[in-house]
Amino acid sequence: MTTPRALRPVGILGTGHYVPEKVLSNFDLEKLVDTSDEWIFARTGMRERRIAAPEEATSDLCIQAGRRALENAGVDPEEIGLIIVATVTPDHLVPATACIVQNELGCTNAGAFDLEAACSGFVTNLSVAQGMIANGTIDKALIIGGECMSRILDYEDRASCILFGDGAGAAVIGADAPRGRVIESFLGADGSGGHTMRVHAGGSRRPVDQDALAERMNYLRIKGNEVFKFAVSTFRTLMEKQMRDHDFGPDDLGLVVPHQVNYRIIESALKKLEVPEEKIFINLEKYGNTSGASVGIALDEAIREGRVVEGKFLSLIAFGAGLTWSSALLRW
Repeated sequence: MTTPRALRPVGILGTGHYVPEKVLSNFDLEKLVDTSDEWIFARTGMRERRIAAPEEATSDLCIQAGRRALENAGVDPEEIGLIIVATVTPDHLVPATACIVQNELGCTNAGAFDLEAACSGFVTNLSVAQGMIANGTIDKALIIGGECMSRILDYEDRASCILFGDGAGAAVIGADAPRGRVIESFLGADGSGGHTMRVHAGGSRRPVDQDALAERMNYLRIKGNEVFKFAVSTFRTLMEKQMRDHDFGPDDLGLVVPHQVNYRIIESALKKLEVPEEKIFINLEKYGNTSGASVGIALDEAIREGRVVEGKFLSLIAFGAGLTWSSALLRW
């Protein structure tokens, strides 16, 4: 009988992010749809977002973020055993965007695949890669959340076009890392809510054709009220689970890095959890909702700004279309 190997501890070796140069402000959006800077900020907490240049694709953003994470980690590309790109806006249906990234970064020893969990993508990446490192399948992974959300937005639809931006966040994780040890990760889904956020055309159910284009079915549609209720409830449930499972309270939290969805959603959830606002990292005022990239971008900024507290818990919380949700609890 074979004795099972002990699982190895896994942590963060380095992080990086990249956002495009072009800024789309609330004032710019006033010229496109019936809205205003005051209306957008009051309801979302967003002031501006970044938009990819016409020649930029999701892989370009991911390559930049991945390169910065590798440099920050001091890891040679050939040491990476796996690359996962979380995205709902891949360069192509085939091949995987992760394969393009793998080639450009020179990660010649890495397997590569894309993962589609919408806004939960980066944290889901962390959970998947952690398991493979912990069981000894690989030693190091590069996880990236990258999106060109602007490519699937209808800039005639006020409900969705004001919310999203483009960018990529990345992390190198590995065995026996000196910081950011992953204590717990958790994934969930409720497919009955898939109708609340959907691009109706572009897949095998409804290919893009002239009728679909005429009906603007190739753009993202959102049922805002249903999404708001789901997000507040899920945020609270995921944090309560972490606190319950590991017997800690708000005082033991160093920082919470949530999916940058909407300030009102984050504020509503935290009031019920009694977590003080200073323990929450929020950057959506600058970037809007970057979907699967948001937690990765925010995590890198939080680390670089010295917001992550040594010896305390670091909580990552995400939720999105699918419906999906994911969380990770780390000790810094």
